[in-house]
Amino acid sequence: MRRNKGLSFYEKKKRISLHLVKEAFGMVFGTFAAVFLAAVLVFSVGMKTNVIGVSMEPTLYNGQQILINRFGYKLASPQRGDVIVFLPNGNQNSHFYIKRVVALPGEKVQIIDGQLYVNGIPEENETYDKMEDAGIAENQITLESDEYFVLGDNRNISEDSRSGNIGPVNKDTIYGQAWFHMSGEGKGMGFIQ
Repeated sequence: MRRNKGLSFYEKKKRISLHLVKEAFGMVFGTFAAVFLAAVLVFSVGMKTNVIGVSMEPTLYNGQQILINRFGYKLASPQRGDVIVFLPNGNQNSHFYIKRVVALPGEKVQIIDGQLYVNGIPEENETYDKMEDAGIAENQITLESDEYFVLGDNRNISEDSRSGNIGPVNKDTIYGQAWFHMSGEGKGMGFIQ
């Protein structure tokens, strides 16, 4: 009789345990449920549209897809700097306009020598070009309790609150906040600032 000297290993038969199957199924189900819930949430409070024109460059580009948060302004009001989506004068036959809020209800707005003034204080943002056309804001405008003054980021190529056919934007015509942009024009996806 021969004895094995040294270590000996016993091979254990591998069996799939019921616990392991349940855990794997739970992880897969949880992942699918989270993705489904996120999709339902985004598409129930959000909406997708395309940017039309170059008035919001360099923030947003012509043809770029954006998601709109339709729910946020039911709980709060737009704030200065928000990029909003609205129908000019509530015109259902128009395309959505996408502009940045620069003045809030009750504030006084005027454009003097291409510079935006809100309540007599000049805007201190060096990002924007001097405006060639003051439009209706050549004379001081006092916004009503439900009105917002909006401008495009590409101010010299923007039809916005300076235009007589748009003017100050009434809160009732605001569809929501531009929230997230898809890739386009060589830009990646991301939140809109």
